[in-house]
Amino acid sequence: MQFPIFRSLWNILARRTPLISYNTLGTSKQEFNLPAPAKTVRMYNCGPTVYDIQHIGNLSMFVFTDTLRKVLECNNFKVKQVINITDVGHLTSDSDEGEDKMTKGLEREGLEPTLENMLGMGEKYTSIFLDDLKNLNIRTEHISFPRASGYIRAQVAMIATLVEKGFAYPSQDGVYFDTSRYPAYGALGGIHSENQGEGARIATNKNKRNQADFALWKFSASSKGGSFSGGKVGSASGGNITGWDSPWGKGFPGWHIECSAMARAELGEQIDIHTGGIEHIAIHHNNEIAQSECATGRKPFSRFWMHRAHIQIDGKKIAKSIGNVVYLSDVIARGYHPLSFRYLLLGAHYRTPLNFTWEALGAAEKAFLRLRMIADNYPTGGNVPARYQKRVHKRFNDDLDTAGALGALWEMIKDSKLSHAQIRAGVLDADKVLGLNLGAIDQKATEACKRMFGRKVEIQSLPENVQTMIDERNVARERKEWEQADLLRKNIENLGYVLEDSAQETTVFQK
Repeated sequence: MQFPIFRSLWNILARRTPLISYNTLGTSKQEFNLPAPAKTVRMYNCGPTVYDIQHIGNLSMFVFTDTLRKVLECNNFKVKQVINITDVGHLTSDSDEGEDKMTKGLEREGLEPTLENMLGMGEKYTSIFLDDLKNLNIRTEHISFPRASGYIRAQVAMIATLVEKGFAYPSQDGVYFDTSRYPAYGALGGIHSENQGEGARIATNKNKRNQADFALWKFSASSKGGSFSGGKVGSASGGNITGWDSPWGKGFPGWHIECSAMARAELGEQIDIHTGGIEHIAIHHNNEIAQSECATGRKPFSRFWMHRAHIQIDGKKIAKSIGNVVYLSDVIARGYHPLSFRYLLLGAHYRTPLNFTWEALGAAEKAFLRLRMIADNYPTGGNVPARYQKRVHKRFNDDLDTAGALGALWEMIKDSKLSHAQIRAGVLDADKVLGLNLGAIDQKATEACKRMFGRKVEIQSLPENVQTMIDERNVARERKEWEQADLLRKNIENLGYVLEDSAQETTVFQK
């Protein structure tokens, strides 16, 4: 839902308040602007590997990127957003070691290791992922979701360019990027190759010239040599998935080249913002930078790099092996509204680690439903309180400080000098970034509000004794007889009614 008056106010504020973001490339807060004559922000978000359902830690990334998009749009930027889907070629270790995650998923599900089964499984978990995004009020219709398997030609072409330029070399088990040819390797996060001794973070591989080198193409176990025939789907052979043809041999693209090729195909050779988790900094994103800049000859590949901190569950790392994992479906099955989880994430800064507990989610649900109650029940027609709007906008524009913005919003809600109509207007205005869907119909949230806060009732429909107590309480408040006003409130609550006060009116809810 659009609010034209609110949008115009935000536009005025956006011209006065600079948009500041923390850039991992440079490790500092920097003002974000587009270089002229660009008018659209090109944003690439590292997406899921679809070998299983994404847990709440995975999903937290996309609440962050959705919030970032909303802040950009409220600052008058158009946004072209890409979230990639990795449906092939992601090893369990980011440093080219371990088992392929998609193959691991096939084994878990008892499926034959064929490309057809792999892609089918990928689409199954992509569909669940997209449903989860919608449950978190992330509008997927404005986002492109390219599948890695659909960009094999682009990946092979980029690898061929790197080989031709001398930045990559074929080896016994694949084609590798030569990090010694790129002196700036590891600049993101200060992870320089000279500090990466054998065994420091990358397992020793005799097929590499340097242990920091990374795979661009991995050969199938039974194949080497041949020519590329354009995305040809192979078949299972000896228990292994054959893969795609290439000039160097049949196989699969490395995980890192997938992102570079898709970003280039969807957004161009240079982009404005690239996001991911902090675990991507050391290897995956440094590899993307190296191969992209060497292939295109253009720097920087991305002007801004933004990374989300990890989420823990009950103070422990999210890990299926120890049963410490929660899915959004678990949140819903326990009776929580999925947007309560979104609110929980907004309550902490994206660069701050978050500890998920069911108690914390319960508190987030109560806060979310209170905002929903205000949107559903407070009168319309109020103006957004300018002083609070400025504070909220300033927090959003300071590196997505959603926690600070919520703090200012709750101060506004508690301000007894504001009318209920003003408070509702301010809540809906902030929700353009918070993304809690407060201005739209949400029957599940509305019903939960009624269970928690009660049903709104008109004062004239109340029993006469209750009306009399409310009138007496209003007189006590006008005389600043707070003790008497509090006593009358308690007496009214004992009869099953809850009062919400502002400077001009009192709203009544019946439990």
